[in-house]
Amino acid sequence: MLDIRKADDRGRANHGWLQSRHTFSFGNYRDPRQQGFSDLLVINDDRVAPAQGFGTHGHRDMEIFSYVLEGALEHKDSMGTGSVIRPGDVQIMSAGTGVRHSEFNHSAQEPVHFLQIWLMTNEPGALPRYQEARFDEAGKRGRLRLIIAPDGTGGTNGTNGTNGTAGKEGTDGALAVRQDARVYAGLFDGAEAATLELGPDRHAYVHVARGSLDVNGERLAEGDGARIRNAGSLRLSGGDGAEVLVFDLRPNELPGL
Repeated sequence: MLDIRKADDRGRANHGWLQSRHTFSFGNYRDPRQQGFSDLLVINDDRVAPAQGFGTHGHRDMEIFSYVLEGALEHKDSMGTGSVIRPGDVQIMSAGTGVRHSEFNHSAQEPVHFLQIWLMTNEPGALPRYQEARFDEAGKRGRLRLIIAPDGTGGTNGTNGTNGTAGKEGTDGALAVRQDARVYAGLFDGAEAATLELGPDRHAYVHVARGSLDVNGERLAEGDGARIRNAGSLRLSGGDGAEVLVFDLRPNELPGL
């Protein structure tokens, strides 16, 4: 059974230069029913105006990753990292003992649209680190591509593609996260479909970044999300310009438990 979180029910923030939708409680948006899920604490759907962004600020003991949908996002941090990421790129910052960073729209003409996602760490007090990688469209087309895994290791047996052939996702360039969590990204249209075997006693969260598709027979539209408990497997199909993130998570209800 899917516990669906509709896009229009998310929190809203309008700062002029920033339009944001909050899946879970964040900033001035507070909903006691939406305090995260398992180790997933934040999914913010952010649109930043040209040449604007988040000034330098700090974090500790949090796994923070950005997934760009449109435009270009410029990152700088106190570890000396500087980078510009675009659609297909993923960055993850493990804040550890503390890091300061800024995130700006790299363009002076075009907006940037990206997802900012926070996962709880299982290694508090670790050294900060930054990683990024590119996951091209071909690798996500009609399948779920592993993009984040515990320390970059491990995978989940699954069925990917329209022909139903079974495969095993390995590390294959997945970024490392300090948590028992895996994140997959996929693109689906028409007959393209994929099945992800979660295994027993796992939770999952599905977030539709754009388009629409069926998840275990339930239709999800752009911005929708779904909590999934003890389903065993997920079947994604019937995509209409769909881009989706799937989180394979510990069987906890709330972050920090």
